[in-house]
Amino acid sequence: MHNRTQSWLTVLACMVVCGLSLSRLAGADEIVCVTDEHGRKIFINTGAQSESATRATRPAKADNASLPTPEINEAVDQTASRLQIDPQLVHAIIKVESEYHPRAVSRKGAMGLMQLVPETAQRFGVQNPFNIKQNIEAGSSYLKHLLDTFGGDIPLSLAAYNAGESAVQRFGGIPAFAETQAYVRKVTGIYESSSPSGTSAAGNKPPASAITRFVDERGVMHYSNVE
Repeated sequence: MHNRTQSWLTVLACMVVCGLSLSRLAGADEIVCVTDEHGRKIFINTGAQSESATRATRPAKADNASLPTPEINEAVDQTASRLQIDPQLVHAIIKVESEYHPRAVSRKGAMGLMQLVPETAQRFGVQNPFNIKQNIEAGSSYLKHLLDTFGGDIPLSLAAYNAGESAVQRFGGIPAFAETQAYVRKVTGIYESSSPSGTSAAGNKPPASAITRFVDERGVMHYSNVE
């Protein structure tokens, strides 16, 4: 009986040691699991080495968290300049999407400052969606694509950023989704109040203009909301 007790104690001690070792290994890199719009689980190694692990929901708002850091400002300015888009529009999107929280994760699995869904992150080659530069680069590139697709129409591009390109094309304008319509109002409101260019013609076009579709002589499909 004595030998059996010693054996069990030895096994228990080994289990505790192994458990501690595994917990240390697991703490070396923060693994985040998100679910995309198709219900698929995607695991992302964020490289985090602190207790400030990404939560499953957006962090609570804080006064100092609603302002961009110098690193965010620099990334926005450099990326917007290269893509030839207004940096204030990028800032307006970040403000509404994440309140400038680089590690924000929505319940739908959108990640980081510009709330990239897994498909968009993969599309633009993002290795870590919580990396400030990578996130802004991908989100701004997607915004540039939408602006080009919808002829520079800001409300339509914002609607597509929120609800997807196909939804805007299917509805022939801003989709009749309360969330999307509120999103467009919030972003355009912030944009127009923060930048003189936010009052440009593109920003003031009627948001529900009908979209026409045509194919040019090269077989390229175009969308336009110009009546």
